[in-house]
Amino acid sequence: MSQPGFWDNAENSTKIVKELKSLKSDVEPWEAAFKKYQELRELCDILESSDSGLLTDVSANISALSKILDQLEFKVVLGGKLDKNSAILSINAGAGGTESCDWVSMLLRMYIRYGESHGYKVKTIDLLSGEEAGIKNATLLIEGEYAYGYLKAERGVHRLVRISPFDANKRRHTSFASVDVLPEVEESLDIKLEEKDLRIDVYRSKGAGGQSVNTTDSAVRITHIPTGIVAQCQNERSQFQNKQSALKILKARIYELESRKKEAELAKQSSDKKKIEWGSQIRSYVLHPYNMVKDHRTDYETGDTAKVLDGGLDEFIKAFLKSQVR
Repeated sequence: MSQPGFWDNAENSTKIVKELKSLKSDVEPWEAAFKKYQELRELCDILESSDSGLLTDVSANISALSKILDQLEFKVVLGGKLDKNSAILSINAGAGGTESCDWVSMLLRMYIRYGESHGYKVKTIDLLSGEEAGIKNATLLIEGEYAYGYLKAERGVHRLVRISPFDANKRRHTSFASVDVLPEVEESLDIKLEEKDLRIDVYRSKGAGGQSVNTTDSAVRITHIPTGIVAQCQNERSQFQNKQSALKILKARIYELESRKKEAELAKQSSDKKKIEWGSQIRSYVLHPYNMVKDHRTDYETGDTAKVLDGGLDEFIKAFLKSQVR
C-alpha cells in the first residue's frame, strides 16, 4: 500500500485494502489475547497468597481470557475459501401443502432473527406466498463476515412435528422444508456468464412491496441454459436492481454446482471420505407431545424450542462445525 501509484488503480487498491482488513481481523485478536496473557503471567509471578483481592481479580481475568481463546480457536474451524463471505439462504416447502408453507414462514423468521442478533444485514431477495397461508419459498441475502461459514451448517432438510393449527381435529402433523445456503460470490472468482447462455424473463411481482411493486413488470427470472439453474428476484424497486440481485444468486449457484462436482470426484477417489448427502434430513423440531430440537448429525439437542425458533442456533452450528474437523 505504501508503494508509489498504489491508489492509481482503484479496483486493485480496493481489493488490497479489503484483504488487509480481513487479515487484521484474523491477527489482531490473537495479538491482543497474547498481550493479555503476558500481563497476567507477570501478575502471577508477583502474586502473594495473602493478597486475596488481587488473586480473585487475576482468576477472573484468566477465565475471561480462556473464553476469548475458545472463540478464537473456534474461528479456525471457519477456514474454508469462502467462509468469510456473506450468505444466500433459500428455504423451500416440502410435501404437505399449507402445513409445509407455514413451516417455511417459521424458519424464515428464525433465520432473520439469527442474522439480526449477530449484527448481520438481512435482506429478502425473493418470496413466494403459499396459496392459503405461509410461504412456498423464500431467499435471503445475509450480509456480514463469516455469515456463510456459520450458516452452511443449516443446509439440509428440516422436520417439524406439532399439533396442526390448520386441522380442526387437532391432529399431529409432520412437515418438511429444505434449506440451501450458498456463499455470496465475489467478482474476483471470475465466474463469467455469456449472454447467449442466459434466458431473461420479466414478470409482475406477486408479493407485497414498495410503491412500484405489482404495477410494473419489474421482477426478473434468469435461467442459465447450459445447466438449467434458475435465479429470480422480485423484491427490489426496479427491474435493473432485480436483475443484478438475480445475477448474484445465479453466480453463487453455478459456483456451488462446480464445487459439489469437485467434491463428488474427490469422494470417489478416497474411500475415507464421508458420503455427500446434501439433501439429507439434518434436524427435527418437535413441539408435541414434548418439546425438543435435535440435530441428527451431531446428536446435539435442547428442550428450549422457543429459543431455537427465535434464532438461537449457535450451539447447533458450533456442534456441527466442530464435528467436521475431527
